Amino acid sequence: MPTSFTVVPVDDGRKSAQEDTDDSNVLKEEDEETEGDGNPRESIPFFHNTEDEKGNLYDGKNMALFEEEMDSNPMVSSLLSKLANYTNLTQGVREHEEADEDEGAKKKKVKSPQMGTFIGVYLPCLQNILGVILFLRMTWIVGTAGILEAFIIVSMCCTCTMLTAISMSAIATNGVVPAGGSYYMISRSLGPEFGGAVGLCFYLGTTFAGAMYILGTIEILLTYIVPNAAIFKTDDKELQAEAMLNNMRVYGTCCLALMSLVVFVGVKYVNKLALVFLAAVVLSILAIYAGVIKTIFEPPVFPVCLLGNRTLQNHNFDKCLKTEIIDNVTMTTKLWSLFCKGPELNASCNEYFSMNNVTEIQGIPGLTSGVISENMWSSYGPAGMLVEKSVSSEESIDTSQDVLMPYVVNDITTFFTLLVGIYFPSVTGIMAGSNRSGDLRDAQRSIPIGTILAIATTTIIYLSCVVFFGACIEGVVLRDKFGDSVKGNLVIGTLSWPSPWVIVIGSFFSCCGAGLQSLTGAPRLLQAIARDGIVPFLEVFGHGKANGEPTWALLLTAFICESGILIASLDAVAPILSMFFLMCYLFVNLACALQTLLKTPNWRPRFKYYHWTLSFLGMSLCLALMFISSWHYALVAMLIAGCIYKYIEYRGAEKEWGDGIRGLSLNAARYALIRLEESPPHTKNWRPQLLVLLNLDSEFTVKHPRLLSFTTQLKAGKGLTIVGSVLEGTFLTKEAEAKRAEQNIKSVMAAEKTKGFCHVVASSNLRDGISHLIQSAGLGGMKHNCVLMAWPGSWRQSNDPQSWKSFIETIRETTAAHQALLVAKNVDSFPHQERLTEGTIDVWWIVHDGGMLMLLPFLLRQHKVWRKCKMRIFTVAQMDDNSIQMKKDLQMFLYHLRLNAEVEVVEMHESDISAFTYEKTLVMEQRSQMLKQMQLSRTEREREAQLIHDRNTASHSAINDKADATPDRVHMTWTREKFLTERNRNREANANMTVRDLFNMKPEWETLKQSNVRCMHTAVKLNEVVRCKSQDAHLVLLNMPGPPKNRDGDENYMEFLEVMMEGLNRVLLVRGGGREVITIYS
Repeated sequence: MPTSFTVVPVDDGRKSAQEDTDDSNVLKEEDEETEGDGNPRESIPFFHNTEDEKGNLYDGKNMALFEEEMDSNPMVSSLLSKLANYTNLTQGVREHEEADEDEGAKKKKVKSPQMGTFIGVYLPCLQNILGVILFLRMTWIVGTAGILEAFIIVSMCCTCTMLTAISMSAIATNGVVPAGGSYYMISRSLGPEFGGAVGLCFYLGTTFAGAMYILGTIEILLTYIVPNAAIFKTDDKELQAEAMLNNMRVYGTCCLALMSLVVFVGVKYVNKLALVFLAAVVLSILAIYAGVIKTIFEPPVFPVCLLGNRTLQNHNFDKCLKTEIIDNVTMTTKLWSLFCKGPELNASCNEYFSMNNVTEIQGIPGLTSGVISENMWSSYGPAGMLVEKSVSSEESIDTSQDVLMPYVVNDITTFFTLLVGIYFPSVTGIMAGSNRSGDLRDAQRSIPIGTILAIATTTIIYLSCVVFFGACIEGVVLRDKFGDSVKGNLVIGTLSWPSPWVIVIGSFFSCCGAGLQSLTGAPRLLQAIARDGIVPFLEVFGHGKANGEPTWALLLTAFICESGILIASLDAVAPILSMFFLMCYLFVNLACALQTLLKTPNWRPRFKYYHWTLSFLGMSLCLALMFISSWHYALVAMLIAGCIYKYIEYRGAEKEWGDGIRGLSLNAARYALIRLEESPPHTKNWRPQLLVLLNLDSEFTVKHPRLLSFTTQLKAGKGLTIVGSVLEGTFLTKEAEAKRAEQNIKSVMAAEKTKGFCHVVASSNLRDGISHLIQSAGLGGMKHNCVLMAWPGSWRQSNDPQSWKSFIETIRETTAAHQALLVAKNVDSFPHQERLTEGTIDVWWIVHDGGMLMLLPFLLRQHKVWRKCKMRIFTVAQMDDNSIQMKKDLQMFLYHLRLNAEVEVVEMHESDISAFTYEKTLVMEQRSQMLKQMQLSRTEREREAQLIHDRNTASHSAINDKADATPDRVHMTWTREKFLTERNRNREANANMTVRDLFNMKPEWETLKQSNVRCMHTAVKLNEVVRCKSQDAHLVLLNMPGPPKNRDGDENYMEFLEVMMEGLNRVLLVRGGGREVITIYS
């Protein structure tokens, strides 16, 4: 039966101008807020509600079941209402003029963007891709490389950008891309480290592109428009190239200053001129195609003068003749005077000039002339090589004067890879559409279509130009970079219709516009990176004028751009920016391939025509082009990106953008964990994976931070460290305290340089919480195998017996879990960062525990704090042991273990139980019995504990005197004479002691348990020996005996351990995990 369900209309509360402002700035990921889980959550544009809204937002009763969660989980109707009215502002700032007009006035409501695919993406991409290289270098590349190789160069570069555009389209349509273009896409896909590194590379590429466009502008100005405006002039042909470079530097600097001033005053002027610059590009392209068509019917007249097979610079003569007949008189021409020492017919002339005739050919023979067959192959050569036509000529013997003659020569050494680097900037600019995503009506539809169509269009233009230039223009003219053979005309201009000036003026405005756009976009890209806060030293460039204009970023951009202008050569600057753009495109492809292969849940692009193989192919092609263009520039660019990456990783602010690298890390971690769980680690690979149990005070601060210092010294950043703590209570009531405790522990871990994980659990009691940590801490193969904790030093004074009972239960549980246990006594006196001077780490190896006692000192001595300490190993010999042989065997064992340590065998003779031991045992049992039978008040417990402590102190001083009086009981070596002497002396002493005991035996001693007496006797004797040998050691490692199986003796067990460690400063009790952890095998 259908149920009627009515949804009450919800007032979304957007009524004030301030709330409109809040709604407009909805995708700033840095505005993080803490939700119920305490983790920073990315702010969501549709979830913002003011306090006033909360009271009346959900007054209806239909949603009463969910009303307590409405603040964090709004109704669908409210979300859809805000989604429909969401406006994404463009990247950038308000203009200076608009800020002045609106000062003090109410903020204007932002209009919804209405740009479509053609205006918003296609034309901007077309304008950015077509530019200076097409007009100034394309003909030269075709002539030098030949049609076939030029076709390969163009195809490689255009394929690279097409594959990158496919990857970029997938990323750009996977959600809203509000700002930053490629930087935003890479940083949010690959993380802040890659994003910052590649973002800065893209910024440097854009900046050097500005320098290239400015150099192109000046080259057009000084070479083709007003050559007489040159400041540096020379008649010496050898110095003309240097003079031209100086002219480029001076005029380029002035042009840069002018353009920077325009950008500083107001970007809106640049935007208003954008249509003019676009029109110049389109008209220039149309003029080229019109000229190609016209050559079929009527080729333009641009004669080229050849001397033999050498091309002449057609500047200083008007007729391609040696002599001419005027009024029946043979007269020499201006060309004659260039090669001869005088105008006379009998003047001495250049040898090659005398041997060869002058011929005149058409520079533009036309599309149907068949010249395409001559231009099919390459013509590379060194700098200074003459541009020659493939016809026969008489060669001269003396070529020393050729450099002074008006021949057309190569200005640089040419080869295939150089041309790739010079050409590649002509296919950049594919990001123009994604950078304008905020201005588009439907960015997720327009960006892929517009960008791919623009690349397809420009690819057709470039490939057709390669064929048309090779089919219409004479080869020697194509290889003439500056048009010297055609009276200084722009070579591509000679082909255009109706006039070469169409191309000259069009290319001039095109270069000016591209330079202005670079100087406009690069500072804003730098500002976006700076404001993200991922590169600390760039934060100053995030500031600007009051209206947000990136003034400081513009200054830095102009400074870097000036360094490119000082290079002064378009051919030298182009490969530099090619590197940075190629690196940017490489990481766009990597981001798409990574997201596709990881199949993250958020990877749902609307653009479906992508595949990870295409992205991988594009990435490989980018990398190949980098090294093809210039391997040393490629290495420098990768080094710069690597340094920035490591800097951000080391010093950068922490950002969590849900990037693909994190997903890759998770996948790699999952794979590694599964592999680790397949089999336990081999003894050779065993290292302590620590679970550090910390105690917290009432303020949730760490009681023993030196425990973490010791962890750092023991681990040295290797292996697994889990720092755990337990709060008593339920998780629902202790959630906030648990998070606070976790933050405190993490801050102490950072201060102590402990690398690991923190885990705070809430449990009904301390014992169960520690048990949960021991059982469940870690994941898969990455689980702890050792537990490290502090000795409960105040267990005797504690009012609650659960403190030491939970300690003993922890020992039992680690044993049951086959985990090693390390207990540090007096851990607050352990060294922090100060390096210990000469001293020892003493190991008392009483029972074999798998080799833990051997391994731990070795690991500690790898750290700088313990590095100067020597390792000493003591073992205990009984009456029946051969101590000499024991020492030799132990030395051989350590030799095979590759451990350097001093070995000492200590002999503990059997002796009767002393009165001190009986008294110590009696006090222990009486205290235990009293605490069990009587419900003492708190004051009585403290008094009782203090009384027992005083008695123990008095007894301890007595035993100290006794130990000092009889130090000869302990022998370091074993001989037969010593054995006989010691045995006789012991017999006499024991006989006397037995007689005394019969007369001095107290009645209460007869009731003592013999097992307790024997354990106390062992603890007392072992303590005597250890204090005698290791009183001054920096650290003493002792075997930790196991707790009694009968829980009634737990308190006695604590007493035994306390007596065993009495009088020692730093002690580490070690209990093995039941497996070998050290081996003699390689």
